[in-house]
Amino acid sequence: MVFRPVLSQESPADFFACALFLILAFLLAGIPHTAWLSSRISRRFGIPLDFGAMWRGKRILGDHKTARGLVVMIPAAGGTFFVLGAILHAYPALLARVWPLSPASYAVLGTGAGLGFMLGELPNSFVKRRLDIPPGAPALHPILRPVFFLADRVDSIIGMLIAVSLMVPTPWQTWLYMALLGPGLHWLFSAILHRCGGKGRAS
Repeated sequence: MVFRPVLSQESPADFFACALFLILAFLLAGIPHTAWLSSRISRRFGIPLDFGAMWRGKRILGDHKTARGLVVMIPAAGGTFFVLGAILHAYPALLARVWPLSPASYAVLGTGAGLGFMLGELPNSFVKRRLDIPPGAPALHPILRPVFFLADRVDSIIGMLIAVSLMVPTPWQTWLYMALLGPGLHWLFSAILHRCGGKGRAS
């Protein structure tokens, strides 16, 4: 039997409000995440998640997928969810529009969402290594290039939504709003991160 940390079985009242909550939470979590990746000390955590392991003669994930991002994004997401959850509890009318959780439960939800956000990139990287696409480089094939351009902008969002959906009811409308709004914000975040000297798209 698989453990499923369900925090609530009550469906949210406002699908769009849930999407805005998730977007705002990750935008706020992105601030310390960007600062961390731009710092020199973060380079000490540049340990590849695949530890250099190979599969069928090719790296599993590559050197760009390291522990650097995991160190801060996961607790940062848990923290921002907690703060926003506490604010919602001060305004019951707002809380009624999203998930009816305590601030502590929002922290658990955020931690899981942050983990899903980071892990969501890994399948994309795995497929790229199989296709001999170098880490951080675009696909050269005219068909694969737009496919991975889109995948690079939705993989983390999908991973996050899967994690959230495992813990609280997440209607398909919220998924749709995130699909429409998320990629643009993800691209903006990546551009800011690159400008601040952190990293580019490390797939």
